Amino acid sequence: MTRMIERWFPCAEVSAATASGWGSGKSEKALFTWFAARPLAQAKAAVLTSLLPWSEDEGEQKRLQQLVRDAMTARDAKHAELVAEIAKTHPDGASMLDPFSGRAMIPLEGARLGVQAHGVDYSPVAALAGSLLADYPLRDWSNEPSLPFRDRDQLETSRLLDDVTAFLDEIGRRYAAAVADIYPAVDGAQPWGYVWAQTLPCQECARRFPLTGSLVLRHPLPAKNDPGQSYRIDVDRAAGTFTVVVHDGAPIQQPTLVARTRDGKAIKGKSAICPFCSHPHLKQVHQRLAQERLAQDVLLVAADLDPKVGKVFRQPTDEERAAADLASKLLAEEPSFGWIPAVPDEGIPVGNSDTVRASVYGARTYGDLCNARQTLGFVRLARVIADTATELKAHGISDDYAAALAGYAGSVFVRKIKRSTRGTALLPHNHATSNRVQTNHIFQNEASLSFGYDYFETGLGDGPGTWPSLADDTVTVIRNQAARAVGRPANLQRGSALSLPFRDSSLSAVVTDPPYDDMIDYSDASDLFYVWLKRALHTTAPSFAITSHPQGVQEKADEVIVKRFRAWKTDTDHRTREHYDSSIAKAFSEARRVVRDDGVVTIVFGHGDPEVWQRLLGAINQAQLVLTGSWPAKTEAGGGAGAANIVTTLTMSCRPAPPERPSGRKGAVEAEIKTEIKRRYPDWERWGLAPADMLMAAAGPAMEVVGRYREVLDSRGEPVDIYTFLPLARAAVQEAMAVEIDHHPLETFDARTRFALWWVRLYGRQVQAKSELRWQTLASSMDLAEVRDLVPNASKGVRFTAAQQFNARINGESAVIDVALALATASEDGLAAMGEVLATSGRGADDAYLWAAVQFLADRLPDSDPDAIAFSRVRRARDGIANAAELVIAGDEVRQQRQLDEDSQMRLL
Repeated sequence: MTRMIERWFPCAEVSAATASGWGSGKSEKALFTWFAARPLAQAKAAVLTSLLPWSEDEGEQKRLQQLVRDAMTARDAKHAELVAEIAKTHPDGASMLDPFSGRAMIPLEGARLGVQAHGVDYSPVAALAGSLLADYPLRDWSNEPSLPFRDRDQLETSRLLDDVTAFLDEIGRRYAAAVADIYPAVDGAQPWGYVWAQTLPCQECARRFPLTGSLVLRHPLPAKNDPGQSYRIDVDRAAGTFTVVVHDGAPIQQPTLVARTRDGKAIKGKSAICPFCSHPHLKQVHQRLAQERLAQDVLLVAADLDPKVGKVFRQPTDEERAAADLASKLLAEEPSFGWIPAVPDEGIPVGNSDTVRASVYGARTYGDLCNARQTLGFVRLARVIADTATELKAHGISDDYAAALAGYAGSVFVRKIKRSTRGTALLPHNHATSNRVQTNHIFQNEASLSFGYDYFETGLGDGPGTWPSLADDTVTVIRNQAARAVGRPANLQRGSALSLPFRDSSLSAVVTDPPYDDMIDYSDASDLFYVWLKRALHTTAPSFAITSHPQGVQEKADEVIVKRFRAWKTDTDHRTREHYDSSIAKAFSEARRVVRDDGVVTIVFGHGDPEVWQRLLGAINQAQLVLTGSWPAKTEAGGGAGAANIVTTLTMSCRPAPPERPSGRKGAVEAEIKTEIKRRYPDWERWGLAPADMLMAAAGPAMEVVGRYREVLDSRGEPVDIYTFLPLARAAVQEAMAVEIDHHPLETFDARTRFALWWVRLYGRQVQAKSELRWQTLASSMDLAEVRDLVPNASKGVRFTAAQQFNARINGESAVIDVALALATASEDGLAAMGEVLATSGRGADDAYLWAAVQFLADRLPDSDPDAIAFSRVRRARDGIANAAELVIAGDEVRQQRQLDEDSQMRLL
């Protein structure tokens, strides 16, 4: 049976739904902190088209296409019709698996459609997140006894919703009571939070001082006559003590962490300036002191909630300081959680300096990431969750329901951790109409846990990051899920995609969004959650804490990622590119094993690095799968930095490679690829794909064509590597686009200029990975050396050259792009200099290709770019440059004639 995804996919509808609203999955993602998730619209479309058939009847094709299009207008649009169609196609029941399920967005959509949906993830944290989203909300809990602390008559719309609300409220009350001794109320109200900093001893005067990066607490807002608030550090040099003073207005002194220069050049990292003696400590110095465990935490400022102003700040009271100091003593007295110590002693594995930034500043265990009071608060919160869930079981609540309720409390706990540790900072906004104050979270840089010497601790008030605020968010998500169409619970479990617990040929489809190479260190980034969840869930999910890792964190052996930075530079981590490539191929082989003969393996993938695509497609080929369909959709935000800066992903359908495929000839296969890409290009354009995204999308049809053949042979009968066709596919995109530069087809320019203009057309001034340069040169049939000066190295990659850095020698053989860049450089020196360049190149005012290139570069580069300004200057001075060139040429002719005359006179003598 041919599946719909092999012939059609709602690309435009997915792109539109993903942009905002239900299709983004924003509500579902808010339930649990995880680092990646398919947009709900793409997950739904992938599941539907992988299960629905593609009829031979054209009328039936159109009917099902319209049904799927209608289904993409809302979460559960056309639900009954879809369930009926799936049941008709799969009379014995449809089943599906996501072997990299994460927070279970893909299994969720299968489960909502009544499909027997399975999800497997190597991380127990992800498996828990998936159960909270795609399993528990679809179960019937109506036969469970009433919770002892809620009225059964208060039933809203869902038993689970009501009980989670009551359970989280109860946890909040018990937690507040458990930590009242370390978070005292002030004037009858609980503070929103506290500003802390770490102190280090000055290496000159030996006095301790706090390291602070900003003294702003709330920016001024003249529109509301709000002067704002800041603080300063007053020092008593004789006593060797300091005092923090909160005051109105902007800061009146520098923070102690500042950027400095030496000989006019910026010093790397911020230096810590001692306020007692002004001695500077370079980054490597204060970092070393922190690594030697010399840092101490000190409470600086308290934050309250004011009904008129919002967040207001003050000096802490003596009682607040005493309570903060008491935490260390009380923490040492906390009993263990069975065999698990109260304070996490799980070590941060070596090589995590990028993922766990605090490990660069002295943290050795996950218990080191918080100050003593934060840690004590987490210990007591974990105990409250565990003890309350145990009480429920004693009251007759089933083990499963107690585990579910404790799991939802754990999800709030995780999101509270996300806004805790020394990685959370105060975030005062500074806008003309708003000066609200918030806090950031610890994952500001994708999946890396941030760190700061000065940081913010949330208290027991009602502000962002507090238990009541976070619990309300959880209840909102469950309320939204309770309003959805009914389905059947998904089966989520912890396991390895390399060894799936399913029989051969047992599933209707495998639909998965596998890890993207080195984008995210999933287990390392979530180990902080894991160590605390172990403690909170030890009475309801004791197996959650079981791990074979020697440091007690999540297992890493079968994790299918490339460990960022570490595996590239050392041999201490097994998660190398080779590990990823072999593991992903094995996972795809397992997917092929468990899917039925008439089923498909659907893979969703997106990455900005062409080499990652090369390796992924190699893994698909190694798994004896062939692509039968590939569909691009704009599903990512884009615009960020690094490898994760992708906008388009491909949804690719695969089948086991047929054993009787014919051999193909290289020339014929190349022609097929070009024809296929030319056929698809109008759709890509209609769906709004950018040219750079089309280059990525082109890999799909290229591999579809190659997959039709057992092998592809060249003219000598030698096998051709499949990677040969990826650059060809990219070139075919350029050919299909039929790019014109001021009405001149791009292919009519010289090769070097063609390369440069195409690069600027794609990327402008953006930095790209060096691998992108290699792939572009391959697609252009050029050597890297021929264009390396046009795209030199830049920070973290390569970028189109700046005219002032370009040093090509101009002559009559120079490429158009070289002359254009030389003109831009000479424009700073006036018409005569530009005329000299033009004359030397042998080109003139009527050279259409030169001036078309100048016009294109002026228009394509950012308006503020110095070269865009220079090219505009050149363009405006075109006639003047031509006249200056003529004068240069005329002068040269006069000099040449004079030289000839002088030579003649010499011969006569």
